[in-house]
Amino acid sequence: MSTTENRAEFGSTLGFILSAAGSAVGLGNIWKFPGKAYACGGGAFLIIYLIIVAVVGTSVMMAEFTIGRKTHRGSVGALRMLNEKFAWIGGLGVLTGFIIVCYYCQVGGWAMYYVAAYITDVQTVWADPMAYFLGMLGANGFPVGALVWGFIFMLLTAFIISHGTAGIEKMSTILMPILFILLIGLMIRACTLPGASEGIKYMLHVDFSTINGTAILTALGQAFFSLSLGMGVMITYASYLSSEDNLVSNTGIVCVLDTLVALFAGFMIIPAVFATGIAPGMGGGFAFATLAGVFMAIPGGQFMGMLFYFLLFFAAVTSSTSILEGTVAFLTEEKGMERKKALVGCCIIMEIVGVLYLLSQVYMNLKGIWISKDGLQFPIFGDFLEYLTDRLLLPLGAFFTTFFVGWIWGPENSIKEATGDGRNKFALAKPYAFVVKYIDPIAIGAIIVAGMVFGMSIS
Repeated sequence: MSTTENRAEFGSTLGFILSAAGSAVGLGNIWKFPGKAYACGGGAFLIIYLIIVAVVGTSVMMAEFTIGRKTHRGSVGALRMLNEKFAWIGGLGVLTGFIIVCYYCQVGGWAMYYVAAYITDVQTVWADPMAYFLGMLGANGFPVGALVWGFIFMLLTAFIISHGTAGIEKMSTILMPILFILLIGLMIRACTLPGASEGIKYMLHVDFSTINGTAILTALGQAFFSLSLGMGVMITYASYLSSEDNLVSNTGIVCVLDTLVALFAGFMIIPAVFATGIAPGMGGGFAFATLAGVFMAIPGGQFMGMLFYFLLFFAAVTSSTSILEGTVAFLTEEKGMERKKALVGCCIIMEIVGVLYLLSQVYMNLKGIWISKDGLQFPIFGDFLEYLTDRLLLPLGAFFTTFFVGWIWGPENSIKEATGDGRNKFALAKPYAFVVKYIDPIAIGAIIVAGMVFGMSIS
């Protein structure tokens, strides 16, 4: 049975904002957003994206914040307290977050692996970037190096979580400013490269003829996934807030910070690839292989590459800690486990699944071990996990959360909590009520249909 007695709280509003922003800011902001902005028309896509964040992203985040702060419980306990029949929505979020951490820590390990490589062995990386990336994943034998770095990343995440909200807050107040400094520095460097001006023009040129249904869904999916919604993470984080915190302003600041990271990443990557003539892309292959060609072609590329992978590492660790905290909070509050035992148990299971995920990327593929279903093939524990979470579990979690706030708990109760029973102003309260009740479920439903029925990859 959950309890709020002696429950930890964030030490300051700034600590909460940076922690929540750290959760929202992840790998998707940095290695997916630029490629999507390029593919969907540049400036016009940016406008559509900003509108969607302002309407859908902020309202879903507000819904999660109000549930968490109202109840001062993790996602499962929060939903149970408000309506016992819907506690399973919180459970769905915990499950989703658990799966994501399994592979997220491995990818965070890749970033650490590449930081070390750019410091000690960059010429080998640049000799054949794709071969080096595949070699790290097991193309040349058992991927010992990647396994070791993934394990180190998991230990670091566990160490931060072991110190509770104080550890998360301290980590975020240190790493988030560094992340912004690195990102701004890299963006300025990229924009001053010879030939980068064409990339800047592309990102600022607005031509709405490039916008179609696919572009809108892509912007919707990117905005939704980049804010760490649908896992109950924001419910858990808000549960550590005091009743004096202003949820209205906090929601806006967190969404602005997350969006700035995506925009800065776009103005870092796109000008750089225009300057070098390398087509932008998305995902791990782009971040760890294709971008090597960009760094190799520009002055100071080794140093810039090292900073970029530090940036990826910071984005990964701020997200992994927040997601893991949601699972640990569930086990301690709902199952009565000691925090240390819950953390150790989670990390052991997550590491086992994460190792299988890593091995499946290349090593198991070469061995011919596959899952095949209706013409779709997935490496065991590999792309299947990402497919499951990104296209189904995450949007389902957000869909049911907004449905719960809009139709079960009621927007009026959410607004009451957001304003602290009227202490804080919420000028957009009526539009928020309409959006969370009607627009959000429709928009998130479109993501689910696009991904599961039409097979669109918009995350």
